[in-house]
This record gives sequence, C-alpha cells and structure tokens, in this order.
Amino acid sequence: MLYLVGTPIGNLGDISSRAMEIISQVDYVACEDTRVTGILLKNLNISANRLISYHEHNKVSKGQEIVELLKNGFNVAQVSDAGMPAVSDPGEDLVALCIKEGLEFTVVPGPVAAVTALVMSGLSTRYYHFEGFLPNSGSDRKKRLSKLPEYEETIVLYEAPHRIRKLMSELAAEGFGDSRISLCRELTKKYEEVLRMTVNEAASYYEKNEPKGEFVVCLEPVVRKQAEFDDAYIEGEIRRLRESGMPVKKIAEIIASDTGCSKKEIYARAVSMLK
Repeated sequence: MLYLVGTPIGNLGDISSRAMEIISQVDYVACEDTRVTGILLKNLNISANRLISYHEHNKVSKGQEIVELLKNGFNVAQVSDAGMPAVSDPGEDLVALCIKEGLEFTVVPGPVAAVTALVMSGLSTRYYHFEGFLPNSGSDRKKRLSKLPEYEETIVLYEAPHRIRKLMSELAAEGFGDSRISLCRELTKKYEEVLRMTVNEAASYYEKNEPKGEFVVCLEPVVRKQAEFDDAYIEGEIRRLRESGMPVKKIAEIIASDTGCSKKEIYARAVSMLK
C-alpha cells in the first residue's frame, strides 16, 4: 500500500497522530530530501525508516522502484519536504503510476500551504484558482501569466524569494496593479509574516526590502473597469476592429486589455454580434 502523508509546513505540532503512526509503521518512506525528512523523523521521535530519495529529477527511475516495492507487498509512505505530497510535487506522478498499475494507495491528510495562506489572506475563499509555481522564465512563464487576468476568483501562487520583485512587475503589466495581494511566508512558524497591500504597493515595498523565504501569494482578480465603458462603446469597438479584418480572438484581447472587461465575455459578445 502507498500512503501519501501530509507533513507540517512549519510547526511540528501540526502533524496528525495518524500521520505519525503510518510513517512509523511503513517499510519505506519516499521523500524529496532524505536529510530534511531525517530531521523531521528525529524531531518526532520516530526511528529512521529506510528512506528513499524521490523528487522531481529522479521521479522516473525512483517511481518504478517504488512501484516494484509495492508489487512485492511492501508498504511505502510518500512525503514532501513540507505539506501535502502531490500538490506541486512529484507525488502526482506516483499516484498516476499506481492507478496505471492497479496498485492500492490512500491519502493521510495534512497541512497545505496554499489553503493556509488563502485563509490568512483576507481575500475571497468562495472560489479560488490554484496556479502553484509558474515556469521559471521564457515563453512558458509569459503564457501562464497572460492567462491569469481571465480568472475571476482569487489566484494562489507559489514563488521563490529571488523572483518576487520580477513577479510584482509582471503582474502589474498584466493589469493587476490595483488588485489586492497577500504575500505569506514562514507560515505556522515563529516569524510568520503576511503582508496585505496592492500589487503596485508590493512592487514599491520590495524595492526597499529584500524578499526572504518561500512565498505563497494570494491575488485578487484584475480590478475591472467595466463600469466606465457602456455596451454601446464596446459594441462599437467590436465593429470597428472587425471592419479592419481583425479576428474575433484578437478583438477580445484588445478590448479586454483596454477596458478591463472579461476577455471571455467580450469574445462571446463579439461572436454573437458578428454571426
């Protein structure tokens, strides 16, 4: 049996008794960093089970190794360095392997940094979009960033400290300058910090202050300026741009960018008008 076990994101007191029981009883513990998990086990007074290194860079070979252990009747717990495995974590691939091979697995719930930060943010929790880590750079990062203005719910991102300044600049460029943002770090730890401001204010703040620690960023949707533009104006722009030979998708992008209206709503309106 494979157990995906949630571990503390900071405060050791957040581990569940069930998680401790499972980790202490399994034959192997698959973990991102054997040193980090070794320290965790020591602090929890759990004898160091046989640890298997399983992370993003060796998940193909080690995933097959874990599958073979499971097939041979061994019990394996998979943990991340902090929080829930399979959430922005290669445990996702291990779950897929188990399903493919018909192997039994279960989840032992635990802390999740994204949900913890969302609750701390003060932003809407009714609906939210979990983006996780953006690509580090290049066209893939630009592609994901360009999608964010389309979401109408709170957006949750993970980001490294050395990219926080860059992220604030990128978000402002995508129209989030006036959106509220919550920047959470050291969650559940002694020096827990949550900063709540707008994206533009955060950009100014980090010009003077060095970002430290891994961040969970909760972001309000783009502040729409739709009230400033009536239906007649938008429909006139759709006709004007269409007469120039522009495709509907591009029309929606331009009008959404100019007005702050939803790209999807503009696209649907254009299709309805021009059919």
